[in-house]
Amino acid sequence: MLPMRKLLCALLMCSTVGVAAATPALASHSELVYFEAPKELLNARTRAATMVKLQALGVNALRVQLYWYSVAPGASSSQRPSFDATNPNAYNWGQYDPLLAEAQRLHWQVLLTVTSPVPKWATAGHNDRFLVTRPDPQQFEQFMTAVARHFGSQVGLYGIWNEPNHFRFLRPQFNANGTPASPRIYRGLYQAGYAGLKAAGIANPKVLMGETAPGGEERVRPHSGAQSAVAPLVFLREALCLNSHYRKAGSCEELPAFGYAHHAYANASGPLEHPSRPASVTIAVLSRLTTALDLAARAHAIPAHLPVYLTEFGVQSKPNKYLGVPANQQAEYDAISEHIAYSNPRVASFSQYLLKDDPLSGSGVTGGVGFQTGLMYVRGTAKPLYFGFPLPLVVSRSGRGYSLWGLVRPAAGTTRLTVLVQPPHSRRWRKLRVITTNSSGYWSLSSSTRGSAWRVQWRSPSRTAYNGPPIRAY
Repeated sequence: MLPMRKLLCALLMCSTVGVAAATPALASHSELVYFEAPKELLNARTRAATMVKLQALGVNALRVQLYWYSVAPGASSSQRPSFDATNPNAYNWGQYDPLLAEAQRLHWQVLLTVTSPVPKWATAGHNDRFLVTRPDPQQFEQFMTAVARHFGSQVGLYGIWNEPNHFRFLRPQFNANGTPASPRIYRGLYQAGYAGLKAAGIANPKVLMGETAPGGEERVRPHSGAQSAVAPLVFLREALCLNSHYRKAGSCEELPAFGYAHHAYANASGPLEHPSRPASVTIAVLSRLTTALDLAARAHAIPAHLPVYLTEFGVQSKPNKYLGVPANQQAEYDAISEHIAYSNPRVASFSQYLLKDDPLSGSGVTGGVGFQTGLMYVRGTAKPLYFGFPLPLVVSRSGRGYSLWGLVRPAAGTTRLTVLVQPPHSRRWRKLRVITTNSSGYWSLSSSTRGSAWRVQWRSPSRTAYNGPPIRAY
């Protein structure tokens, strides 16, 4: 636990003081937080109530994954229907239209990630049961033109492909000789998608490249990579035609990009655990990714100083017995992760994946267990994270005292909140301090008061009471 404490102290810029005192030194930026709740938001029966719930939680930005297969004509056929693929009227936008229209009405920003599965007729050989094998770039370019023409100003930011370094979303990941294959496939799709957006009349498309998963292999044994993922830093280099020293390995042109998207999931050891594989990138080692991006920019493979968008993230909780942590610890780890992202000036967004847990099924991490990263259990019972998400709180030991950092997510400007402390060996809570946030809702505090747990209370202008869960010090 000691390394976690030291790192948290550094993040919080902690200092020991004799009395509780507000510390106005906060990071110089506010980050957007995307929320993703596909089961509830793409269902007409649950969408309205879910939007109300998300508003109360302080959500104002959504990530929506648009599956090419789900809207394309004749998607299950190996024979492509005869239609103008650039014409949005040829597609069935169904469940997406009301969601994006409602987000626009609420002035919420939408990140639309266009991804697999793809129509069977757009896969290599036109007979792919996985619907992810070598999608046709030309067909994808036309589809992206239709997407942009249809949704227009309802989309603030585009992502091209979800986790293209993972075999569930793009195949093959590796060539027969064990070297990475998916990065170059992705490069072609990215270029095609970008061209499609421009063909729709968007002069300077705001597109995120990457959307990479956090782990994987650098290479595999020949003919053994069917269900493997390419490590994100290897994927990045290969997609940009760079060798292991970040030097151009071909005549590839610079890729245009608005930012780099990544899914920096941690494991059950916590958000400050460093992965042993050097080409993996979790929330604890974002500097690996920013360093790689800077080296790639130096090689003129991408624009300089690309921001990092953490577009999918969550902390697994029990009952996931493989990656899950206790529910109270989920709230603590999630807040620590958000603070890591907030403290990094290159990070432009954080995210929360799932409102409600996936159901448990299967018998292993890759056997259908799903994600238990939600704010609620599968049956809708609230976890501690449900109450912690609108009021994230991090407490770090600092010398003989403590440093606290937090956010009032639903706040529309400067507001006041109450910090409570539970003294050691006591069940009672007492007021530690009333704090005023900055204009974005962030606050910090240094205190010498000992405690076994801390929590935050806030009352909205409409008099709705918010009570955060108990949070321990790390």
